[in-house]
Amino acid sequence: MDSGAGATGGGLSRRRFVGTLAGAAAVTALPAPAPPKSASHASTPTAPELAAADSGRPPAERSAPHPSAKPSSGPHPLYVGTYTTVDGGGTGIGLATYDSTTGRVTGTGTLTGVANPSYLAIHPNGRTVYAVNEQDNGAVTGVRLADRRILGARSTGGAGPCHLSVHPSGRWLLSANYTSGSVAVHPIDDSGAPGERTDVVTHSTPSPGPGQQGPHAHQFITSPDGGHVLAVDLGTDTVYTYRLDERRGTLTEVSQAHTRPGAGPRHLTFHPGGRHAYLANEVDDTVAVCAYESSTGRLTIGEPQSTGSGSGTNYPAQILVTANGSYAFLANRGHNSLARYAVEADGAKLRLLDTVPVSGDFPRQIAFSPDGTLLFAANQKSGTVSVFHVDGKSGELRLAGEPFASPVAVCALPL
Repeated sequence: MDSGAGATGGGLSRRRFVGTLAGAAAVTALPAPAPPKSASHASTPTAPELAAADSGRPPAERSAPHPSAKPSSGPHPLYVGTYTTVDGGGTGIGLATYDSTTGRVTGTGTLTGVANPSYLAIHPNGRTVYAVNEQDNGAVTGVRLADRRILGARSTGGAGPCHLSVHPSGRWLLSANYTSGSVAVHPIDDSGAPGERTDVVTHSTPSPGPGQQGPHAHQFITSPDGGHVLAVDLGTDTVYTYRLDERRGTLTEVSQAHTRPGAGPRHLTFHPGGRHAYLANEVDDTVAVCAYESSTGRLTIGEPQSTGSGSGTNYPAQILVTANGSYAFLANRGHNSLARYAVEADGAKLRLLDTVPVSGDFPRQIAFSPDGTLLFAANQKSGTVSVFHVDGKSGELRLAGEPFASPVAVCALPL
């Protein structure tokens, strides 16, 4: 539960209960993009902020960057998600670049025409970015990076989509509708454009957990083995496992994993080994280690553990794991920190090491740079993106200068 809110026609629908904003933001003009050299060079656009967009890096949803990835010289693109229908919000997807050595971020403009792009994901080929349109009439939008062309928006069949990811095949877009508690599948064509959804499934069982009025799907991802897709639902205290028919784009439920009542699971991240995952529980302020069986898709949720937030009010948001599987980081909203864990027993244990101030207010989402040397934290209430250097050996975090100002920053996607 956090301070995001979907909107339709300028009005707000309640998606979270903490610090909801209201109002409408003005739309600014889109800076003219630098055109690609030619059609045959579309994968290497000349605009500095797009320099690494088509390098075939891993999808943003993967928790661990590629262990062998090395930063290239020159600026790297950074895209920032926001809300366009709240007071003080953005006017579209924020455009910026970052220096892979210093972590310094420089703003380059805004891509307008995308409503409430509160979560972003990259296609495996690096050529298309996808955004949720978090509003009552939920949708997903594709944007081609070479020329920043909006490839179209498609209805998710639900309200308040707050998360999306791309299947590793690059052929399917997976989204989670928070308000209506459903998950949707869209085909992706050869141009990268999303098509009309092929399936939408509402979480009807079990009954909502304590304090919840219904299901609230918060995340929809693919397992490391690629054989299953998993949906985390805060409202029903459940992680659902589905098989995705990769020919028809339809879902078949195969198992459910239940947290303790009232935990409010929000975000799941897999260990690189593929046999364990880590679950951030938003409502009861805990994390849990999960065991995963790739043959069946069954997830088993372990005992809740501390987030390092102490006795104050705190809502864990997102958890990441380093590529070598040695450390995990958790974003704490309220405590406004990043918790650092040692990952032990081949992924089966988390040991809390410390917490580091995030240098911002309400870190909604965190992401690694593709090479894993930087960690980006999107701080919703302060409207900033903090950047940290990640020590590859110790997992220690070091703030890389002053945070970058960006209106209602709720998602950072470094490429």
